[in-house]
Amino acid sequence: MAFFRLIRPINLLVIILTMYGMFVFFVPFIRTDLYQNSSIHLDFFLLVFSTVLIAAAGNIINDYFDVKADRINKPNKVVIGKFIKPRWAIVTHWLFNLVAFCIACYLSWKFDTFWYVFIHLASINLLWVYSMRLKRKFLIGNVVIALLTGLVPILCGIHFLGLTTPYRSTNIFHEFSTVNSWVSQVNLKIFFVLAFAFFASLLNLIREIIKDMEDVEGDLVLRAKTLPITLGIKKTKWIAILLQLLIFAIATPFIIDGYLAFSSDFLMFMWPLIFIIVLIVLSIFIILSSTNKRSLKSSNTLLKVAMFIGCCLPYYWYYL
Repeated sequence: MAFFRLIRPINLLVIILTMYGMFVFFVPFIRTDLYQNSSIHLDFFLLVFSTVLIAAAGNIINDYFDVKADRINKPNKVVIGKFIKPRWAIVTHWLFNLVAFCIACYLSWKFDTFWYVFIHLASINLLWVYSMRLKRKFLIGNVVIALLTGLVPILCGIHFLGLTTPYRSTNIFHEFSTVNSWVSQVNLKIFFVLAFAFFASLLNLIREIIKDMEDVEGDLVLRAKTLPITLGIKKTKWIAILLQLLIFAIATPFIIDGYLAFSSDFLMFMWPLIFIIVLIVLSIFIILSSTNKRSLKSSNTLLKVAMFIGCCLPYYWYYL
């Protein structure tokens, strides 16, 4: 039980949900004969498995370097040194990374590309450096974790863009457009992957900033230079709020143009976004009203649910 707490199974399940959501999105673009080939499913399972192993290893090494701060911030959740010996945590961390890297080497060899090795190796090293040094630096640690979050859908996009049919490289809904809009002209596959990665990164960046506000007490012990310690809670609160408003500012033109292009059909596809909007608005109001630990945790939870709904969008589209 202690080991499962260490690797954070809920976070790993979200990664699995995200990656298979990308798979579901790409299903209509994959040739029927290729989709029926069992190897495509096995290869993607290996990609998901290796990504989950790297994330689990990252969670382990993060807790390994955070023991001192966690004893202050969340004493009831400390695992390393209490239930699991530090040396076994390190051994497990490297074992997970080794297996993941071997899978990446196999996928790179099979698909004749260096991308799998490069992304896996970069992720392994960034998670180590983040846990050891960057986490306590001003903003850069938050940005690194946000970028690694966005790298998950991009990795899936790289995997599937080479397997999908070229004649469906543009928006398959173009023929249903009622006006000549940029939304109906974009490359649907690339647009979805990049948009998914961008909003996942931005939401996770906001969550990381809010978590830093929660963990100020323990981070002070480690002499960290996180955003709230350097700028103060009040300024950091407004940064988190402005980043959440930025989501609306970026998404609104797409929603408006999408509605103009596809009318009520667009609303039918995108109505789950209403729940995401409500959750983000609630998060903003909670942060505005209070910045105590309980309120910040509630705001973080709301954003986590918003990310979960976003991950489920491809499943909704597939079964619609």
